[in-house]
Amino acid sequence: MGTVIVPLQPPGSPALDRLARPLRDLRVSVTDRCNFRCPYCMPRELFGADHAFLPRNELLSYEELGRLVRVFAELGVTKIRLTGGEPLLRRDLEVLVKMVAETPGVEDVAVTTNGSLLAARAASLREAGLRRVTVSLDSLEPEVFAALGDTKVPLKQVLDGIAAAAEAGLGPVKLNAVLRRGVNDGGMLDLVDFARESGHILRFIEYMDVGSTNGWNLSEVVPAAEVLERIGAVHPVEPVPGSEGGVGVAERFRYLDGGGELGVISSVSKPFCGTCTRARLTAVGELFTCLFAASGTDLRAVLRGGASDDQLRTAIGGRWAGRDDRYSELRGAGTPGLPRAEMSYLGG
Repeated sequence: MGTVIVPLQPPGSPALDRLARPLRDLRVSVTDRCNFRCPYCMPRELFGADHAFLPRNELLSYEELGRLVRVFAELGVTKIRLTGGEPLLRRDLEVLVKMVAETPGVEDVAVTTNGSLLAARAASLREAGLRRVTVSLDSLEPEVFAALGDTKVPLKQVLDGIAAAAEAGLGPVKLNAVLRRGVNDGGMLDLVDFARESGHILRFIEYMDVGSTNGWNLSEVVPAAEVLERIGAVHPVEPVPGSEGGVGVAERFRYLDGGGELGVISSVSKPFCGTCTRARLTAVGELFTCLFAASGTDLRAVLRGGASDDQLRTAIGGRWAGRDDRYSELRGAGTPGLPRAEMSYLGG
């Protein structure tokens, strides 16, 4: 099927890209720093003790981020997710959460975190206006957890953060698990049982070839269909009514016994590029229109160059109007060697 060319929309209209996909979701990275060294994101051999993280003055201030969020909202964005690195390493994140939550047009504000600092912050984040939290949790086996995160943070510290988030009203808490065959897929049902018993929503994510430093190998991908088959043999599931054909990245299922909801994100085996409505803003203000993009559009230069809101709208809307990204649909012999930004820079 050929590419559909969509003309630029009139001022004030929602932004549409070249494949008629609207701009609805924005992931905002607030820092490139993280206290974990997950091999699929920030392998320690490349992000060791001597790694030079971004100077503070290169990061967008909360005021700059708040202004950009307002402009994105005027272009149709309704959902904002704050990411990193580890976003809770950014001081006074509650200040930004409040600014974003009060932005006209923004309906949902969430944070993705490794959970290590969440226990002490969950209540204040909720008070500031945070609606939801997603915690990365790849294993419930302490040794596997430590190896996958390459961290000395104990598993219990993350579990305490998850519990604190639920108690603060940031629920249902979503748990993201990246499965790698032969590494942590053996603990899949332990994660399922934990989520079912705790009332959390578990989402299994296929191991993706983001960036070029994680040593990705297709043989380590556990396809979503296999995940559902293995789980369904123990806890039968069915699609959530009305979720078919939705614009979310996760396919949603519910347990037949009423034990809650499960999601699978199948970027490798069943790409969803056709319904992708997501943009990414890095901590230094680069706009990326795909998780697998090689480069972004420098909005910081526009912002700090004295641009008006109209000029920012033109820069963002124009970039989105030219978007035709669909890497996951094209993934094959011609894509492995393509340059790609690292996940730790993009914010996942």
